Amino acid sequence: MSVEKEKVINLVVDAIKELNEMREENEQIEASEDAALYGEGSALDSLSLVNLIVIAEEKIEDTFEVSLTLADEKAMSLRNSPFRSVETLAEYITERITEGA
Repeated sequence: MSVEKEKVINLVVDAIKELNEMREENEQIEASEDAALYGEGSALDSLSLVNLIVIAEEKIEDTFEVSLTLADEKAMSLRNSPFRSVETLAEYITERITEGA
């Protein structure tokens, strides 16, 4: 399956926007390609990251008709976490969807 990275980036940004709807105004996360998701410079704690991952997985299934578990052993064993930024998460999702084809 050919997946456009830009489409996946937009999907992750949309997931952030949906997560922001559940957060207080002073806890909003930047909804852009350059946003830090987890780790240094991020406003997400581990519970918020889990919520974002669940929202993203639902959006992936709706958009690409592929069921993925993003926070699995593969993601956790990578030297560099795919959850650092919108861009690294989009790259990881694109890779996972392409692998599954």
